Amino acid sequence: MTRTTPPRPVDLAEEFAALRSCAGTATRLHPRPGAPTAADSSIGGPLLWPSDEPWPVCAGEHREDVLRRPDDVRRRRRILAAAWGRTRRGQEIRMTDEERAALKEADEPPPSDMTAGTRWMLAVAQLYRRDVPGFIGPAEADVLQMLWCPLDHPPDHVPAVVVKWRWSADVVDVLADQPEPALMEDGYYLPNPCVLHPEQITEYQYIDLLPDDLRTQLDAWSRDRPEGHWYHDMAIAPGWKLGGFSEWGLTDPYPMVCECDEDMRLLLGVGGVEWDPKTGLWRPLEDGDDGGYYSYPEPYGPTQVQIGRGYQLWIFYCPRSFDHPHQLAMQ
Repeated sequence: MTRTTPPRPVDLAEEFAALRSCAGTATRLHPRPGAPTAADSSIGGPLLWPSDEPWPVCAGEHREDVLRRPDDVRRRRRILAAAWGRTRRGQEIRMTDEERAALKEADEPPPSDMTAGTRWMLAVAQLYRRDVPGFIGPAEADVLQMLWCPLDHPPDHVPAVVVKWRWSADVVDVLADQPEPALMEDGYYLPNPCVLHPEQITEYQYIDLLPDDLRTQLDAWSRDRPEGHWYHDMAIAPGWKLGGFSEWGLTDPYPMVCECDEDMRLLLGVGGVEWDPKTGLWRPLEDGDDGGYYSYPEPYGPTQVQIGRGYQLWIFYCPRSFDHPHQLAMQ
């Protein structure tokens, strides 16, 4: 099913003509739970990975806080999905005694003597050029892949990320048994397997990076708008996306500059929330009312990935060369 972002409450470019020169195109990925294969674009699905190519391993420093085994995280999600699926809104969750016992068991921490072993990277995203309009990558590549270490890395407490491009026709034998880490950070970085429904939209630059006079006008205008209808709410899409602009709500914007001194551009936006559940802003037209029952995960958080305390992870690339190291920002 396609996903269609409804018009925002205000046509910003119509209201402020100067914004037209500050517009850009982003591709909302619209992940939804499914059963993707290595031949599909996905979040949390298997990758088109050659059987003779080493799987990435994380060698960085980690902060190990609340550790969970991936299978325990999946088991917990299955139990909650079944229970919430028969619970109407406003009711307490309807769980059987067996489910409560199984949930308690799934929430038990791993044995104290359990080690992480080889710190395999976790498959996170795969985008095929044929599926995703606005594909970003070298001309000789038609697949973009992302993996990460699902443990917090100091000092910014975000997962370490690997970005890889490849030509799909070069992969003859696909690695069937794809590794995953034995332990992860509380399950926050384990995406549910999701298929994608890409959609291109128009975004506008973050307000603090606009020309001074335009920013002043927008600040004054936003103060007179109802909550959820401010420029900040309508300019940049939340959730998983390719390209477009990044938010800078946690800190002031700071330069993202490559080691070659080139200004970097946004490659991917990663976030657990696809739209604001209070206002419905950015909610696709096809994601209608659920009839009063809960679903787990909620439609606005299908991947169940959580970055920090509900932030976004922004991944930047160098437009001079895709071989140059990417950079990350959590906002």
